[in-house]
Amino acid sequence: MLIDLHTHSYPKSDDSFVAVDDLIDQAKACKLDGICLTDHDVFWTVDEIRELCRRHQFLVLPGCEINTDTGHALVFGLERYEFGLHKPPFLWEKVREKGGVIIAAHPYRRRFLEEPGREPQAREEMLERACADGFFQLCDAIEGINGRGTVLQNKFAQDLGHRLGAKMTGGSDSHRAHQMGTAATRFEKKVTGLEDLIRELRAGRFRAEELAQQETAANSGSGT
Repeated sequence: MLIDLHTHSYPKSDDSFVAVDDLIDQAKACKLDGICLTDHDVFWTVDEIRELCRRHQFLVLPGCEINTDTGHALVFGLERYEFGLHKPPFLWEKVREKGGVIIAAHPYRRRFLEEPGREPQAREEMLERACADGFFQLCDAIEGINGRGTVLQNKFAQDLGHRLGAKMTGGSDSHRAHQMGTAATRFEKKVTGLEDLIRELRAGRFRAEELAQQETAANSGSGT
């Protein structure tokens, strides 16, 4: 199954430019099997997700992108935001209490600069610093392919994942309808709901897939 684990809709994400119904319609047009709604620091309710699935006859799963002190995290398994989730250890504790998972979103941010990152020595130093970042030890996986990332940014994320021995996911990070269909995660087994998703993520039965490449992050539009 091919599921986009990283999407944003307006107005729950105020930097998104696409309504949730249009986002889902675009996902279906891109031949995806499902999407996760991971709006910024806000959660969809069970009833809202159930209604979206019913209305579109499509797999829609709830998640959230949490802005932490050391990076953004895609979280599955929590149901509401509470103060303190911006602190990675507190976030990890709450997610573990609920039996959920954490994925480091666009891990190249704050850690990789294309200039001077094109120089081998500078890039190696950035990789070493990133590998020493304790934030990644709290994550179940890292996002190896972000649909809005550049080739160099995603390559850095993938090299980081290999060095950490981490499983890697893919997601479009869509903030506009046309950004859907750039990247997703291929699951080996069928996913029919959030429990299945969490189980398969924890089991590591998935891989990141690039579906279409954005030329540059600038061309992919604004959004975080």
